[in-house]
This record gives sequence, structure tokens and C-alpha cells, in this order.
Amino acid sequence: MAVVLLLALLWLLRDVVVLVFGGIVLAAVLRGIARRLERRFRLSPQRSGLLAALLVLALLAAVFAIAGGALADQLSRLRQELPQALTLLDRWLSSHALGQQLIEVVRSAMSSDSTGTWLATATTTTLGAVGSVVLMAIVSVYFATDVQGYRRGALRLVPPACRQRAVRALDASGQALGCWLLGQGLSMLFLGVTTAVGLALLGAPLALALGLITGLLTFVPFFGAIVAGVLSVLLAFIEGPRAALHVALLFFALQQVEEYLLQPFVQRWAVRLPPVLTLLSTLIFGVLFGPVGVVFGTPMMVVARVFVTKLYVEDVLGDREPQAEPQRQPAAEGERA
Repeated sequence: MAVVLLLALLWLLRDVVVLVFGGIVLAAVLRGIARRLERRFRLSPQRSGLLAALLVLALLAAVFAIAGGALADQLSRLRQELPQALTLLDRWLSSHALGQQLIEVVRSAMSSDSTGTWLATATTTTLGAVGSVVLMAIVSVYFATDVQGYRRGALRLVPPACRQRAVRALDASGQALGCWLLGQGLSMLFLGVTTAVGLALLGAPLALALGLITGLLTFVPFFGAIVAGVLSVLLAFIEGPRAALHVALLFFALQQVEEYLLQPFVQRWAVRLPPVLTLLSTLIFGVLFGPVGVVFGTPMMVVARVFVTKLYVEDVLGDREPQAEPQRQPAAEGERA
């Protein structure tokens, strides 16, 4: 009964649970910076965590000071030109029989009766997301400045006989989450920069804004890149169908480079879920927790996979991965004799 009540409480507080997990994800990034500061300047964990947060804020402020004006202008133009791009796409689709059927399907799905509700929901979700990001940032600073204190508090809730297993699971999940964030961060940086440069070379509109949006959306595997690509192709319709085709080919080429060249290099030290688990994590946690679950679905699956492996597969089922046997050196001539 206690387990059932605990699960029911977690379900009622699922928004808070996801917010706390988001804070843990951001805290993992800050701790990665803080550990280097500790080794470099011999600082305490509290001071290094606070200094890491200040450095991140300073970096963001410097980026916005340098490119903030151009980025704000492009984002404003993006909001203004998006309706025009939709109109041009509607005209182009209307000139084809298959396009006309697609337009009817979309219009029936977004009827005039539901448009107001859809806009209100989107506005509320956006405002809620901004508030959630601010709260996650505050929680991450608290976690990063006293990670051992919160860790000890969490372990005290575990029965003493099981604490050693819980410690191993926490250590393994923290390492896996950090490695996944490293790999995903490299993918975000690569796709964001190459998208901006590629769109600028093609003469596509709003290259800087679309590069930033692509880099941020890449945090969500599969769906983030699809949304960024569709948005860029849609805006390219302002220049014509040929320009839209060129942008689509650019996104396809960048995805292939990221998939077959960057990811094999990153996987040497980073963690990457199997594609099926990545897709299912986005869908499952999106249904359970809403839009925030879509964003943090993959890192949640990374942590859940480690906990299931350590606490159930290895400890309960006893199915441990065999250790790699050391390679035996060839015997000397006297030993063979």
C-alpha cells in the first residue's frame, strides 16, 4: 500500500518531478565545469559550483551582447514572414492534386472552432515553459553547489542493506547522464553551426536564427531535427520551390554527416541509446509529462536504463556482463618447451 501511495503521489506531482529532473540535468552540466575549476584553482564544491553558474551566465551574456541584436531582428522577421511562407506553400500545394488533399486533411484537423483553443494552449505552454526553465536553472544551481549533501540525503531514504547497490546505481547513472550530455552537446553545436553556415551560403533567409533554433531543437533526438528542417524549408518557400528543395537537401546531408561521421567518433566516450529506445522515450515521456517530457525524455531513459540494469538485471536476476579477459601474451620459447 505504501508503494502504491508513493506512486500515486509521484503521479500527482509529475510536473514537479520533471522540473527537478531538468534541474539535475542542468546541474550535471554545471558540475562538469565545476570539477575542472576545483582541480585548477583548488576551490570547494560550493564555490566551484557557484563560479561555474556565473561563468555560464557570463558566456550567455557575452554571446547575446555580440549577436543578440542580429538574432533578435531575425527572430522578429521569422515571426512576420512565417504567415507569408504558409500562404506561398498553400498556393503551391493547391496547384497539385495530392497537395489539395493534404490541405483538406490539415484544415479539417485545425478547424476554425479549435483555432482559438489551440492558440491559447500554445501561449499557455510557452509561458509555462519559460517559468519552468527559470525554476530549473535555480534548482540546478542549488544542486551543483551542494551535490554531496543532496546525495547523502537521498541515500538515507534507502534501507542500509541496499545502500551500497544504490550508490553504485547513482554513480553509474550520473556517469551515463554526463556522457550523454557531452555527446548531445557536440551534436547540437555541430548542427547549429553548420546549419547557419549552410543556409547563409545558400542565401536562405534568417540563417542565424534558424541555426540557433536547429541547435536547440537537436537536444530532442529525431523530432527536434525534423521540426527544425520543416521550419527552414517552409521559410525557404518565400524564395521559391527550388530554394526549398536546396534547403531540404542541406538538412538531409547534415543529418547524414552527423549520423555516420560525428556520432561514431562521439560514441568512443559518450553514451547513446539504441534508436528504438530513443524514439520510445520521447513518445512515452511525452504522453506522461507533456511537452517537458518530450524535451527530457531521452535523458530520463538513459537514467532509467542504468537503474534497471544495476538494480534489477544485475542484482535481482544476477545477469552481469562478463568482464573482458586480458589478452595473453605469446609464451616465450622456453615456456613453450
